[in-house]
Amino acid sequence: MGVVTPFPVPSRPSQIGFDRLELNRILDLYGRMVAAGHWRDYAIELGREAAIFAAFRRTAERPEFRIEKHPALRNRQGMWALVSEAGQVVKRGHELAPVLAPLERRLMKLVED
Repeated sequence: MGVVTPFPVPSRPSQIGFDRLELNRILDLYGRMVAAGHWRDYAIELGREAAIFAAFRRTAERPEFRIEKHPALRNRQGMWALVSEAGQVVKRGHELAPVLAPLERRLMKLVED
């Protein structure tokens, strides 16, 4: 009688992260907001369920905005979310650029003033 070999089950990644293009896009926006004098610090959290980029006005405060990547929501409401300081989801989507659009518009207003 032969030995039964179990079928390999695809395992979940131990950590969710940003790929190079995503991180370049986020850090480009962050750099422009720093140059405009609006943001001063950031933090990145890479977890099992999500990757989060948080932007701060000052280091000791709660983040003004969080850019969250939840791959588990890819087929539902979109894996990208822009979350405000109060925890309200400002924008959610399948692509990063439209989710960052409210911050891009805000940056345009800051530059015009």
